[in-house]
Amino acid sequence: MKKQTIRSTVFCVAAALFYVAAILTFAGGNHTSTGAVWLCLGSSFLCLGATGARKERESEENKEAEEKDEK
Repeated sequence: MKKQTIRSTVFCVAAALFYVAAILTFAGGNHTSTGAVWLCLGSSFLCLGATGARKERESEENKEAEEKDEK
């Protein structure tokens, strides 16, 4: 696995954990503002993970195109 792939996977796992924390906070009934913070953090980490995955995919496509052009 490449470094970028590992990083984007870790961001997505962290996002899932933040979402679980938000659900547990909302289900508890208290501190809904804290649940909103966890929800926002989860969304931010999900965006970071998706951006990293997209960059990795684009770099692979560019490498394949360059190899194809060389042939």
